[in-house]
Amino acid sequence: MRKQRPPFTPKTKTPAPKPDKATRYTIEQPDELMKFLLEKLAHKGRNTVKGILSRGQVSVNGKKTTRHDHALAAGDVLTIQWNITAEEDKPLGLHILHEDEDMIVINKEAGMLSIAGGEEKELTAYWQLTEHVRRSDPKNRIFVVHRLDRDTSGVMLFAKTEKAQQTLQNAWQEAVHERSYVALVERKVKQPEGTITSWLKESKTLLMYSSPVNNGGLKAVTHYKVLQNSSDYSLLEVQLETGRKNQIRVHMQDLGHPVVGDKKYGSTRNTIGRLGLHARVISFEHPTTGKLMRFETAIPGKFLRVFAPKA
Repeated sequence: MRKQRPPFTPKTKTPAPKPDKATRYTIEQPDELMKFLLEKLAHKGRNTVKGILSRGQVSVNGKKTTRHDHALAAGDVLTIQWNITAEEDKPLGLHILHEDEDMIVINKEAGMLSIAGGEEKELTAYWQLTEHVRRSDPKNRIFVVHRLDRDTSGVMLFAKTEKAQQTLQNAWQEAVHERSYVALVERKVKQPEGTITSWLKESKTLLMYSSPVNNGGLKAVTHYKVLQNSSDYSLLEVQLETGRKNQIRVHMQDLGHPVVGDKKYGSTRNTIGRLGLHARVISFEHPTTGKLMRFETAIPGKFLRVFAPKA
């Protein structure tokens, strides 16, 4: 009689242990966050580490931070979260309104820097969008078309090719059909609408000075219309005929009604906790197709709440 073999049992591999969802470090001595991460995660490379930070995967003492220069103190607990959801992978401080092969249009929040001026120390819209396009191809790039001040919110354009950037910048006056802002300014503006014209020149301290006559600076023209007002505030629709640095902020100071929260240019109030300036509308000819594109964003609620009846 043949000896019966035991039933065949397939061999199974022991599943590899899942990586920890989070890594924690207790800080032993004062340090800068980015410097600490680069040392601890040297094997991952600088760009990968910056991406981890920009996506909100790092927290200090339980609070998320994206600032590269966040100061670490002895005893702080730093946590890196490795598993993030699709929701957490979205850019911080901005919302993508439109994207195609040539352009990205965003709605930037107040407080988000458009692009770093010197050595990058914090999260910027430019850096996040660069990370965004490189997820599909590491060679992809982002090109700056125009900028908004850090504390100005609203609609912005970025190009995804150098050709698209140059096409827009070289014919900006012709390509852009509409570019309007809303500005919350101090006190009641009595004239329903008007135009401010001056020459703007930058000082060595980076402050823009306005002159009613040509002072060797750049000519700036701003049109405004009152949308709503009270004895304390006015909400203006502002149209730019030219796009100079700090143009609206300086011209509102010239008007005698500085933008709320703009201490640099004469404001004495910061009721809303931010600069009262928002880029609401932009309309432009697409640099490749020639199609007219128009994007409009909502007026920030904080701008409108100052006009609500007091209880």
